[in-house]
Amino acid sequence: MIYLTLFLEFLKIGAFSFGGAYGAIPLIKETVMSNGWLDEEMFANIIAVSESTPGPIMINTATYIGNVQGGILGAALATLGVVLPSFIIIIAISYILRKFLANKHAQAVMCGVQPCISGMIIATGGFMVFTAVFGSVSALGIDASALIIFSVLAAIVPIYKKIAKKEISPIVLIVISAVLGIVVFGVFK
Repeated sequence: MIYLTLFLEFLKIGAFSFGGAYGAIPLIKETVMSNGWLDEEMFANIIAVSESTPGPIMINTATYIGNVQGGILGAALATLGVVLPSFIIIIAISYILRKFLANKHAQAVMCGVQPCISGMIIATGGFMVFTAVFGSVSALGIDASALIIFSVLAAIVPIYKKIAKKEISPIVLIVISAVLGIVVFGVFK
């Protein structure tokens, strides 16, 4: 039964996750929490690992959750479920792409969806910062180490942009985060 549930739940996520992986994180969170598959802290850790490992976040997350719940078959079915809608949609859209994009109604739909996706991404970022700094909603204790790392990274981004006149690479931020994690968590934990 878990295999069918994993496939169908991630199929729904794949079908309704407009805006990419960051827009899907709230859908994945809702599904995971409602099924009792992970707690909030573990979910936040899964998202962090999924962002840090190569490959699309949504697929990494589905694979990991599927593996935790149903082993290798669960991982394969969750991954298939999350990928299948996009695959089918891309095949269909590629066939009618020119007419579809020229249609004013299709353009209006895309313009209407953009603010929703932006809000979902902002909410996901807020959730991740809140969870990293304060822990789960039930615990609400301040994690000084996470607050220090977040503050340093939040300061580095605008300083780098002002000095270098360009955006800092996400790879550089990941490396800085790793070094800060080793230093800060090594000192404070």
